[in-house]
Amino acid sequence: MISVKMHVRGTERLLAACDEELLGMTFREGNACLKVSEHFYKGELVTEEAFRERMRSVTIMNLVGDRTVREAISCGHVSESATMIIGGVRHAQAAVM
Repeated sequence: MISVKMHVRGTERLLAACDEELLGMTFREGNACLKVSEHFYKGELVTEEAFRERMRSVTIMNLVGDRTVREAISCGHVSESATMIIGGVRHAQAAVM
């Protein structure tokens, strides 16, 4: 399952999503630190299909985890080359233009 949480500010709709097992964990590599905070990422647990639906209605995405990022790539929302790995965990951010 994927944890999804919507953050709305004005006209911006940010989707924070992560593989559910990564909630609360912190990953480090070199100077980079990726904190998968429950405050930011913990929301509704959804299937990959429901996650694909959520991605259609947002302006910004912050994604963590192989499953979550892979779904965004397969739907064309994120390019494989635009992802990074921090402490062994895949991460991507995207703005919908």
